[in-house]
Amino acid sequence: MNYLELINKCLVELNYKQVNAFAELTKNDHRKIKNIINVLNAEVCGCDKWEFLACEMTQTVSAHTKKISAPNGRIEEVRLDGQKITLETFGSEIILPDFNKDTQVSIIYYTNNCAVDAGGVQKTLMEAADDQTLVPMPFAEPILVYGTCMRLKGNPQHVRFNYWYNMYKDALANLRSKSCLDANAAPSVKLFRK
Repeated sequence: MNYLELINKCLVELNYKQVNAFAELTKNDHRKIKNIINVLNAEVCGCDKWEFLACEMTQTVSAHTKKISAPNGRIEEVRLDGQKITLETFGSEIILPDFNKDTQVSIIYYTNNCAVDAGGVQKTLMEAADDQTLVPMPFAEPILVYGTCMRLKGNPQHVRFNYWYNMYKDALANLRSKSCLDANAAPSVKLFRK
């Protein structure tokens, strides 16, 4: 589902008039909806270790190289020739221990990008009508649409607020149960015998 379709779903849910083209999104509420969708998308992507954001970057590094550029994301693990090392970073660089030969460096990280354009290039925000979120379907639609409506209205007394909140919360919980790589954050059920 692309950015324009998500916006139109929000407009329908809010009982507003849908638009046919991205250029028609000129009203104040249109701008708010566009902004809230991107903020919510970034928050969801940044809140857990999602499998759909997991990436690996591998490169060969010359002997005695002291540092390499860090990827755009949260670094989970760095390995030198398959051996895990303690991570040290300095700004946007990874500090490496000294080694005497060319070495294979693998970095496992969670990208900071939350969207993808029509050409498949990842980016931080949805900006064009055909941009898409990296949050997988069928979770993206209820999380972004109901979450946006809930935040736009922002009033728990609104007649549909509880519905939007419950749909958003359920979709996020389902996403966590299906796509979360962090065993500590994943939902679990403990059974005890008497």
